[in-house]
Amino acid sequence: MKPSRWIAAGLVAVATAAALNAVPATAGRPYDPTAQSLRALAQRHGLYVGTAVDMAALDNAAEPRYRELVGSEFSTVTAENVMKWESLEPTRGTYDWGPADELVAFARQHHQRVRGHVLVWHNQLPAWLTSGVEDGSIDTAELRRILRDHITAVVRHFKGRIWQWDVVNEAVSDPWDTPSTLHYKGFWAEHLGPGYIADAFRWARAADPNALLFYNDYNIEAFGSGNPADDKTQFVYEMARDLRARGVPIDGVGSQGHLGTQYGNYDTLQVAAALRKFAGLGLATAFTEVDVRSQLTAGVRAGDSAEINPRLQASAANFSTLLRACLAERHCLSFTLWGFTDKHSWVPGAFSDPPEGLATVYDENYQPKRSYQELKADLIFAGPPFVRPRVPQQPRR
Repeated sequence: MKPSRWIAAGLVAVATAAALNAVPATAGRPYDPTAQSLRALAQRHGLYVGTAVDMAALDNAAEPRYRELVGSEFSTVTAENVMKWESLEPTRGTYDWGPADELVAFARQHHQRVRGHVLVWHNQLPAWLTSGVEDGSIDTAELRRILRDHITAVVRHFKGRIWQWDVVNEAVSDPWDTPSTLHYKGFWAEHLGPGYIADAFRWARAADPNALLFYNDYNIEAFGSGNPADDKTQFVYEMARDLRARGVPIDGVGSQGHLGTQYGNYDTLQVAAALRKFAGLGLATAFTEVDVRSQLTAGVRAGDSAEINPRLQASAANFSTLLRACLAERHCLSFTLWGFTDKHSWVPGAFSDPPEGLATVYDENYQPKRSYQELKADLIFAGPPFVRPRVPQQPRR
């Protein structure tokens, strides 16, 4: 069922902000911060607010509102898919830069920064690579060369145009995996061992001395037991500490921020404490893929406000928790939504048993939800002495 059917039946529309940009205050028209965009409100804190971009939606002439909001509400953009390996190099040795270059050009036109996503990940790899390893035509030595060459080619192509690169993504297992003890997982660890992580950062730095280089992962919003055997945040912290100690040019850690209202999740102080601990390593932090999904029960799909409203309120609270924690830690440089409208959210396609959705800050009709308004309120009302401008991060050599 398309979400618009039950949203229309069960939700009361939230009024759209009167304007996206500021108008000069006068005696007859006082300054109204609620009329500001997210990017304008975040600018006061030196914080960049971004979104992942679906290039098909951006290019859809029948849907101008998507393009308008990407350009006006956000100060950074991330390619949702077009910078992933299978998109950039579908045929070995032949790169398709077109869609990614288009996004970078859009960002430049709209005075936005770009987060590059992603150089090394075990998913969305081209078939020629995975099948070559599987049938033995690509051995370990060649695989390492292929990885080096890919990182070098991509980073050099975008050199000077990418603010932050997600160099390595989701390299660490979860406690519910087999074995349950946390470990390095996935295609690259299986075939090259965990040393590929340090190599990837060194190759990326050699290709662009000025981009900020991030490790990116999910379920690292707050610390748990403190035991790296079952606390993923602790595992990633110790990994980052080890990389720093060995002189690996890692500049930051990105916490994806994929949350769900059906879980306990975290409070702001827990999340801020985690960001502060990573900052203690000399690292920048960022929230890189924030969304908050909800289970689409029969009642939600039927438009039952008694089921819909608590989910909208819980979603807003979770978005706010992450943003307030980021504001509280001066080394948290950016806050990126993984899509901003339910019309183009990845969640319903990825979570179908049970079905989930309602994950973004705008509904399918581009009306802002309570979560959008809470993000805006956090940016408006935060300030000194506990919220101060960001500390710029210098790329490590």
